[in-house]
Amino acid sequence: MIPPAGQHKSSTGPVSIRPLEEADLDRADEIFRIAFGTFLGAPEPETFFGSADYVRTRWTADPHAAFAATVDGEVVASNFAANWGSVGFFGPLTVHPDRWDQGIGRHLMEPVMDCFATWENRHLGLFTFSHSPKHLELYRRYGFWPRFLTAIMKKQVTGPAAAPSRMLYGELPPAEQPDALGLCRTLTGSVFDGLSVEREIIATHAQGLGDTILLQGADSDLDGLAVCHCGGGTEAGDDVCFVKFGAVRPGPQAADRFERLLTACEQLAAERNLSQLDAGVNLARQDAYQRMVNRGFRTWLQGVAMHRPNESGYSHPDAYVIDDWR
Repeated sequence: MIPPAGQHKSSTGPVSIRPLEEADLDRADEIFRIAFGTFLGAPEPETFFGSADYVRTRWTADPHAAFAATVDGEVVASNFAANWGSVGFFGPLTVHPDRWDQGIGRHLMEPVMDCFATWENRHLGLFTFSHSPKHLELYRRYGFWPRFLTAIMKKQVTGPAAAPSRMLYGELPPAEQPDALGLCRTLTGSVFDGLSVEREIIATHAQGLGDTILLQGADSDLDGLAVCHCGGGTEAGDDVCFVKFGAVRPGPQAADRFERLLTACEQLAAERNLSQLDAGVNLARQDAYQRMVNRGFRTWLQGVAMHRPNESGYSHPDAYVIDDWR
């Protein structure tokens, strides 16, 4: 979280960048909450995001892609990179408010850009606040360009509707999980060449964060998938099911498959006794967004997706994808 311009901050010594370590996680989580809460004007910034956890879950998923900025040996900021095959994104980048306006965010951009170079991601992105010129300018310096808004939406879970031919990755026998991951790669690759959320599926399962919905197709293909976090200690938080990524096979009847996927996500929330369903969608995916609105989703947080290069990637009208790159 990079601050608004013009706010007075304390002086600082030299900034050092190093890998974020397990012993740093409490401090990094505290900074994450205070930074977002302060920027968004929360009355108690240190409690912002409640029981949701973005820091430990992302560090555990890939400790080598998590970075800390220190001043005089104290952690003052952190940043995380994510590898989705041909797609890479980063965040949350958060700096303690006492250290705002000192260029620390720029220092934390360097290691994530190195990650993307090592991973050879072709399309890079991030989520930031569209009303903050300072955020937009920082990321523009690294080749990212603001495109369409991204809506983070929520709805109340209304009932036990069931989606046909739904499976859960976590309920598959271990011997069948590699084949399921292969089907998931095929599906996401059809949405955008090389896109893969295998990392998220495995991390969600291994950490017990929720589960991944798999929608069977007519043959042996998948019609859709959704990686869902459920409840406190995940990116969802108490009483929430959060769809971190969802997609359906493109082509004819993609809209119908998307409706079925949304039903399956609400079914999972109901089965876990969670009353709220959260999901993000880029507004370039016009029909996907409209269908979510029609189902009762309403925006509670809005930002802009920045892309490098300045191309649509998988955010275009024919894509039925749920994500938000936070």
